[in-house]
Amino acid sequence: METITGFVEHIVFRNEENGYTVLNLAVEEDEVTCVGVFQFISEGESVELKGEYTVHPSYGPQFQVESYAIKAPQDIVSIERYLGSGAIKGVGAALAARIVRRFKEDTFRIIEEEPERLAEIKGISERKAQEIAEQTEEKRELRQAMIFLQNYGISLTLAVKIYQTYQLDMYRIIQENPYKLAEDVTGVGFKIADEIAHKVGIHMDSDFRIRSGILYVLQQASLEGHTYLPKELLTRRACELLEVDTDAVEKHYMDMTIDRKLVMKQTEDQVQIYASTFYYMELNVAVMLRELNVKYDFSETAVEQRIRKIEELSDLKLDEMQYIAVVEAVRSGLLVITGGPGTGKTTTINTIIQFFESEGMDISLAAPTGRAAKRMSETTGYEAKTIHRLLELSGGMDEHAGFERNEQNPLETDVLIIDEMSMVDITLIHNLLKAVVAGTRVILVGDVNQLPSVGPGCVLKDIIDSHACNVVRLNRIFRQASESDIIVNAHKINRGEPVVLDNKSRDFFFLKRYDADIIIRVVIALIQEKLPRYVDAKPYEIQVLTPMRKGLLGVERLNQILQRYLNPPDEKKKEKEIGQRLFREGDKVMQVKNNYQLEWEILGRYKIPVDKGVGVFNGDTGIITEINEFAETAEVEFEDGRQAEYSFKQLEELELAYAVTIHKSQGSEYPAVILPILSGPRMLMNRNLLYTAVTRARKCVTVVGSETTFAEMIRNEKQQQRYSSLDRRIRELDESEQKESAIGEKGLS
Repeated sequence: METITGFVEHIVFRNEENGYTVLNLAVEEDEVTCVGVFQFISEGESVELKGEYTVHPSYGPQFQVESYAIKAPQDIVSIERYLGSGAIKGVGAALAARIVRRFKEDTFRIIEEEPERLAEIKGISERKAQEIAEQTEEKRELRQAMIFLQNYGISLTLAVKIYQTYQLDMYRIIQENPYKLAEDVTGVGFKIADEIAHKVGIHMDSDFRIRSGILYVLQQASLEGHTYLPKELLTRRACELLEVDTDAVEKHYMDMTIDRKLVMKQTEDQVQIYASTFYYMELNVAVMLRELNVKYDFSETAVEQRIRKIEELSDLKLDEMQYIAVVEAVRSGLLVITGGPGTGKTTTINTIIQFFESEGMDISLAAPTGRAAKRMSETTGYEAKTIHRLLELSGGMDEHAGFERNEQNPLETDVLIIDEMSMVDITLIHNLLKAVVAGTRVILVGDVNQLPSVGPGCVLKDIIDSHACNVVRLNRIFRQASESDIIVNAHKINRGEPVVLDNKSRDFFFLKRYDADIIIRVVIALIQEKLPRYVDAKPYEIQVLTPMRKGLLGVERLNQILQRYLNPPDEKKKEKEIGQRLFREGDKVMQVKNNYQLEWEILGRYKIPVDKGVGVFNGDTGIITEINEFAETAEVEFEDGRQAEYSFKQLEELELAYAVTIHKSQGSEYPAVILPILSGPRMLMNRNLLYTAVTRARKCVTVVGSETTFAEMIRNEKQQQRYSSLDRRIRELDESEQKESAIGEKGLS
């Protein structure tokens, strides 16, 4: 290992996420290009670097840095160079020269110990002298803080966040209660805080630890879709996590409720415990839905005449339930329309749009995902946006969304129609309703038999179950749809009826195979040879859906194998390995967490941007178009034309998407779907899951696997229980209003 010393002349590139830096180092008379991870290093600083000389295939000789130390500038030239480099804001080369000429080798001592003396120099006021001293001190403090936090295994990015949140108070907090970090700093979860606490020597039964652990369990439960947990279940999970007894956990519930960290609700048969955020979210959504749920006085005759005119002009005939849906949309402030595939939801929406349009009303259409919004635009002929775009996502801090549209700046529309409501979670509906003013008609459309949202809550189901607003169920399968076995079989699955597997269908096939590796070979043959021609689609548009992540037919194994066959290694294609995942140019990928800050653009002709924005969301799929090893970035083009640049660190947010779980396919539609089914956990292999998978296909479904497992899935109604209570919050509001009204009437009499 070699050691070189010099000063940083120029920083060529820096990845702010992981600290990877390319810089030019002046070493005596030479200039050396150095690469490595530098925590905090500025132009003009003197450094000692240890590492090896290497030769990059594209960029030539480089010094690969293993470790480094920042050295205080020793001689007058170095001090001047450092001060004039821009490291200290407001001090340029000329001013640096004057400072060093006046104080020589004593410059740094003067700045640190007698900063007021800087005012002796022309051009420096007392205030400016103080600012220079503060900046120098701050830099030193920041470096010391970084080194301190590194001792606890904290990454650079998190260390910066921690320092910015607490400044010098962080030393006290880490010593006394590192669990506070999990509450205040995004990215520091319970596990990291617990590791720090262990190193600091905080006891297992510390109050801080147990309280933080309880909140962590509730947060993990929200990732499973729950807005609360029954007390017994929360206690059991917290005890397992913290390795303490029941009493040690339960004694904190009341205090945490008083501190407004938790909300406890007693029902007939259990105590429900919420992280207060989710309780108040459900409560606020219930209040806002109730405010929207008003009746409008429209002449029945006038409405009927208008509908008949629309039917005439559009050359269509609504059935009874579709007609009722349009009438209720006109007369109700809040309406839910639910129905399976082929039941005429699109025709109903189009008629509603035409009705309100003829009234001169402004209409906004939205859906939870880019794919669903695109499909809504195609079927209605009107622009539909994602809910995030409708609310004008502003790229909130870290993992939290910030929206321009809210109570202060509401949506300017008369009618709001949301499609694919089964995918909307409690957080998204809460943000949406905050931006809707009373008097706006809100129409929620979805299939209640689909899987619930990935995020917490069961919003559509809970609204329907509350019986507090008008719900129209479309249940007739229209003639055109009834010719499709995809739709016929989907409804059979939903009703628990057996499906005929004789392969006489044109769009629903069953290939019986009983070995996982043989099933995979069949899947590859279908994608590469059979289906593209049959459904007129490219191989990467054909989607493999599977119930599980793990196992012989799980997403993880399938993706590795499918990548090998569908996008094999090629010397022209660059690759990047992140943990256990290998990404290659040309790979089909999916975003697996919401990133509210990732910038994207849509390029028109001649690569000129025609649209820009922020936010890429869980479930968005695209193709890796470029991997840039020097800049440490990867370019992804999504299906709707958005292009986003990922740093290598952000690639953790992507997964290969040749195969995806059925849960992740919600709201999407594909030309052809392949379902490999062999066996799996009973809780997972259920009717609901199969129904969702089949309804994702537009032209063709091919099931490959065991007919016995397929039949069992149809019979199995069991679903994983999801703890949510929006329906209860809505009913409570109704009950309290009835009580108030009864008291009022009594008073009048």
